[in-house]
Amino acid sequence: MKKYKYFLLCILTCIFLFFSSNNTYAADTSSLEINSPSVILIERNTGNILYEKNSKAVRFPASTTKIMTAILALENCNLDDVVRVSYSAIQRIPSGYTIADLKVDEELTVEQLLHLLLIPSASDAANALAEHIGGSIENFAEMMNAKAKEIGCENTHFTNPDGVHDENHTSTAYDLALMANYAMNNSTFKSIVSKASYVLYPTNINTTERYFRTTNSLLNTASDYYYEDAIGIKTGFTTPAGNCLVAAAKVDDMECILTILGAEQNEDGTSQRFLEARELFDFAFGNYTYKNIKFKSDVVTTITVKGATSDTKTLNLELSDKINAFIDKEDLDTNFEPTIALNENIKAPILKGDKLGTATYTIEGVNYTVDLVASNDVYKSNMPIIIGIILVFVFLICLKLLLNKKGKSKKNYRIKKSKNKNRF
Repeated sequence: MKKYKYFLLCILTCIFLFFSSNNTYAADTSSLEINSPSVILIERNTGNILYEKNSKAVRFPASTTKIMTAILALENCNLDDVVRVSYSAIQRIPSGYTIADLKVDEELTVEQLLHLLLIPSASDAANALAEHIGGSIENFAEMMNAKAKEIGCENTHFTNPDGVHDENHTSTAYDLALMANYAMNNSTFKSIVSKASYVLYPTNINTTERYFRTTNSLLNTASDYYYEDAIGIKTGFTTPAGNCLVAAAKVDDMECILTILGAEQNEDGTSQRFLEARELFDFAFGNYTYKNIKFKSDVVTTITVKGATSDTKTLNLELSDKINAFIDKEDLDTNFEPTIALNENIKAPILKGDKLGTATYTIEGVNYTVDLVASNDVYKSNMPIIIGIILVFVFLICLKLLLNKKGKSKKNYRIKKSKNKNRF
């Protein structure tokens, strides 16, 4: 019975520890008033989750879907590839969805279509790209799902490239953040989604210029929701999905990605998604930053080197590079202590700059590891050689004395024996 109670106590302890530890590293969020049903805010470089609310709940993504469409276009096409718009790419779009009013047989480059896809959120551009890459919408949807799994999405299933409502077309705030984080590594994608407007110049069909504005009010300087540090990314809306947003903002070295799904209009008619996006970005940049907690050549520890000369045996180990860490602003004055791992059997001679170990600083759940190097040359001591020579010299002297003693003993023995013989 006692063994059973002990076993049960161990299980309960493990469960408590499991649920009390996660990868969310956030300052006090009690002041935030976030009403959107599904939200996630991450810091890009570390992957730390700064705020999360039902981020893995399965929901309709609407036009945030187009992030994945852009990823596949960038990875399967050249920007100057020419795409001919088909009749099916236009006619399959239900009434009420955003289009760029492309015409049948109109020819545009992949780069032009990407701008139409990501800035005004044109569904006809999405379909044109999908048919060009996959041969059909159905084949392209399979490519989308395969790529989503490759990125690490676990609860995403696409049926189309533009986010037209379908009961089987679903994702999560968490998965969309993964897609956005992946896409933002592409400089072309990052450049396009940061633009507030786009001009489509005359094509083979249309002889006039067409002007388009972004659907992302965070980027629009004329909007009440304009956010100076915003750098993208994509909006979405359908009645079943609600107002959706995948946004990014950057201050100095800190870059954040935010996903909001299922937002509504506030009672006063203001946009819940954009107001909450501003609030969450302010929270992130107000509470966190990047700081050089250590600099190159900072001395971390001092060791005594075996076999070294007396004036070089005490050796400072210094950092080979600076450490620019993601940090809670409350810890700006904290002196972080590292975990040090030294090489085995460190002995002279050592050259300045030789790697002799590592120092690891753990901050906000992230490990920053930097090599520890010798701050100066360490010379091998000649003392063992001198001692060895002295010992050999002493040994030879002792051996000679021993041999001389033995020689005298033998001589004395012969003399004594001779005297005894004469006596007889």
